[in-house]
Amino acid sequence: MIDYLSQHLWQFWAVVAVVCLILELTAGDFFIMCFSIGAVFACGAAVLGAGFYAQLVFFAIFTLISLFLVRPVALRYFHRHDEGRVSNADALLGRHGKVVETIKAGGYGRVQIDGDIWKAETEGSEDIPEGTTVIVVNRASTIITVKQ
Repeated sequence: MIDYLSQHLWQFWAVVAVVCLILELTAGDFFIMCFSIGAVFACGAAVLGAGFYAQLVFFAIFTLISLFLVRPVALRYFHRHDEGRVSNADALLGRHGKVVETIKAGGYGRVQIDGDIWKAETEGSEDIPEGTTVIVVNRASTIITVKQ
């Protein structure tokens, strides 16, 4: 078994490359992909007859090159629109919701947005009755401010 593995080490590097690409699909930050690129070059070195230590050197060198050259380019290209994209609770601003518990002026009530219920306060000085459609104008922690 050891003899077979030492004679067909390129298969090991090919498996490492594929596994790293699969793991990259779960991460999405182009870090694990660099190990896959290093494994591809180590696989090429194995096919050309390089020894195991030479293959490790190829793997290490091309992984480092990928980390410093390929990864930044990939991040810039694939995540170029991320600066303007809001996420989490900030994505609620400007959204419409339905009051499910009357919002008292100076107090709190509840608003449902996309199935989630949020603690809410009114922007104005009037109560907002249950069933009213409101728009989110501000957020402080997990409490949203709404208006009719």
